[in-house]
Amino acid sequence: MSGWLPVAPCTTRACVSGPSESAGLPRRVSRLLGAVAVVLAGLPWALVARRLGGAHGTVLATVWSRAFLRALGVRVEVRQGFTVLGGSAVSPAAPQEPGGAGVLLVANHVSWLDPLVVAAAMPCRALAKSEIARWPVIRSLVVGSGAIFIDRERLSTLPGTVRAVADALRAGHSVVAFPEGTTWCGRGGGPFRPAVFQAAIDARAAVRPIALRFRDRNGRLATGPSFVGDDTLLASLARVVSARGLVVEVTVFPVLAHPRAGEVTRRALADIARATVSGERPRRNHVPAAA
Repeated sequence: MSGWLPVAPCTTRACVSGPSESAGLPRRVSRLLGAVAVVLAGLPWALVARRLGGAHGTVLATVWSRAFLRALGVRVEVRQGFTVLGGSAVSPAAPQEPGGAGVLLVANHVSWLDPLVVAAAMPCRALAKSEIARWPVIRSLVVGSGAIFIDRERLSTLPGTVRAVADALRAGHSVVAFPEGTTWCGRGGGPFRPAVFQAAIDARAAVRPIALRFRDRNGRLATGPSFVGDDTLLASLARVVSARGLVVEVTVFPVLAHPRAGEVTRRALADIARATVSGERPRRNHVPAAA
C-alpha cells in the first residue's frame, strides 16, 4: 500500500453500532434473496449497455441501483441543500446548456452503498476503485454502468484517470467521485483530495457537492451501513439487511460556478466543496461567480 493513500481513523469497534431496531429473520432472508435476484437480473442488461455505450450505462445504473437499494430495504430521500459561501461563490442552479459538459458530483464517503445511492438519485457515471474490477459478477455490472476506474495504490496512473474523467465530462456525462479517498463512519469526515477537481477545471464543468447521511427510522445517525477499518463487505451487508427503516439522505447543493484554468485552483475547489458538504467554513474562497 502506498503512503499517499488516505486512511480514516474510524474502526468498527469504536464507531460502528448495530441497528436501533432490527428486522426479523424472514425479512432479512427475503432482502438478501431479493438483492441476489436484482444482481442476476442486471447482468444481461449490463452486457447490452456495455455494447451500446453512451448514456445507456447511466440509465442502467440508475434503474439497477434503485432496485438493489429497494431490495435491501434502504429508502433514498433527496433534498435540496442551501449554502452561501462567500456571497457569490455558488450559483442557484446548474448553468448548463444542452450538449454542454456534464457535472462533477462530489460527496462524502461512508459506505460501499454510496455510488449506488448517488446513481439512484441522479444519472451519473462513477469513479470506482480498481479493486471492484476484479470482483466476479459485480465487475460486469460496474463496467456496464460506464464506471471509470482509479487505482488508488499507483500514483502514476492518476493523471490518466483525471483525463478520463475530464473526457467523460466533456462528453456530457456527469461523474460522481468521493474525494476523501476512503470511507468514514458518518460521525465525521476527512479533507477532499484535490486531484479529481482538476478534471472539472480541464473540462470547464460545474462541480456539485452532495452530502450523504444514513439514519434510522427515528432520524438518528445510523453507522451500520458504514464500511471502515477492517470491516468486511459481508458484515456491512448483514447490518444493512438487519436494519428496520434505514434511510439515506442525499442533500444536493447548488453547483459551484464553472471553473476555468488560471481562475481557481483545484485545492480551492476541493476546500469549498468539502466545506459545503460538512457545513464548515472554507479555508479559501477562490471559486469564481457563475456567469
